[in-house]
Amino acid sequence: MKKIGRFKNPEAQQRYFTVYEKALRECPQPDEVLDVACRHGTTRVYRFGAGARPLVLLPGLMATAVCYAPLIPGLDGPVYALDTLGEAGRSVQTRPFAGIRDRALGLDDVLAGLGLDEVRLVGGSTGGWHAVNQAIHAPDRLAGICLLDPTTVSAKFSAATQRRALAALVLNRDRDWRRFVAWSAGKDVFDQPAAQVVVAGIRAYRARIPLQDCPPDDALRGIRTPVLALFGGRSVVHDPVAAAANLRRLVPQAEVEVLAEAGHYLYLRPQDRERVIEAIGS
Repeated sequence: MKKIGRFKNPEAQQRYFTVYEKALRECPQPDEVLDVACRHGTTRVYRFGAGARPLVLLPGLMATAVCYAPLIPGLDGPVYALDTLGEAGRSVQTRPFAGIRDRALGLDDVLAGLGLDEVRLVGGSTGGWHAVNQAIHAPDRLAGICLLDPTTVSAKFSAATQRRALAALVLNRDRDWRRFVAWSAGKDVFDQPAAQVVVAGIRAYRARIPLQDCPPDDALRGIRTPVLALFGGRSVVHDPVAAAANLRRLVPQAEVEVLAEAGHYLYLRPQDRERVIEAIGS
C-alpha cells in the first residue's frame, strides 16, 4: 500500500475524540499512558496494574482500547490495552503497511518497546485475527493467544454481515448503524460509549490497511504458540460452529470452546464475561 490512515478533516477528528474521551472515562484509571514508537508510527498503550505475566489486549475493528472496559477490572496485571495502529484512535500511522506481515512486525516493535516477553495476547473480533497474524509472522515474544469470537481466522464473514455493513456504510444514518450494531451484538448497545467509538471511527477515519482475510490453512497449521479460542454460539458475523470446527482441525493443539448463548459481543452477558475473564487468566 502507498497511503496511510488519517482522519478525514480536523472537524471529523474533533468530533471523534469527543466520543473517544467519553468512552475512555468508562475504563479504570490507567497507571501509565504510553505512545510507543514502531516502524509504522506510534501506538497508544494504556497500562493497568503490575505483575510478572504481561497481558496485551487487541481490540476489534475501530474499537480501540476502550472496548475492554468491562474486562479490565477482572484481569490480573500488568494489562496493556492498545489502540490498533492504522485505525481510528490515539495511535498515529506515519508509514504505509506493505502487507499483513508488516502489521505483525509493527506490533512486535511495540512489544519490544514495552520491554515485554512471554506475552499473552488477547484479541476480540478483528483483534483475534491480529493475534493469529502475530502467531504466524512474529511469535517469538508470545506465551499464548486467546481469541474472542475471532473474525476471518477460520471462517469468513457471513454474507449477511457484508450486506448489512455495506448498507450502513452507504446510508450512514444513526438508525441504520443502530440496526447493524444491535443485529451484530445481539442486543441494542448502540448508545454505549464503546459502540459509539466504533461508529465514530468509521465515519471520521480513512483507514489504509491490508485486506483482512483468513490465513492459508498451512499458515494456521504452522502455529506453535498455545491457542485458546472462545466463540459465541449466537454470533451472526460468521458461522461460529464452522469456525470452531475449522480451528480445531487446523490447529489441533488449540483449546476451543463455544459459549452457546453468547453473541459476537462475547462478554455482553455477565455469565459469559465471567467465563471470558477466567479463560484469559488461565
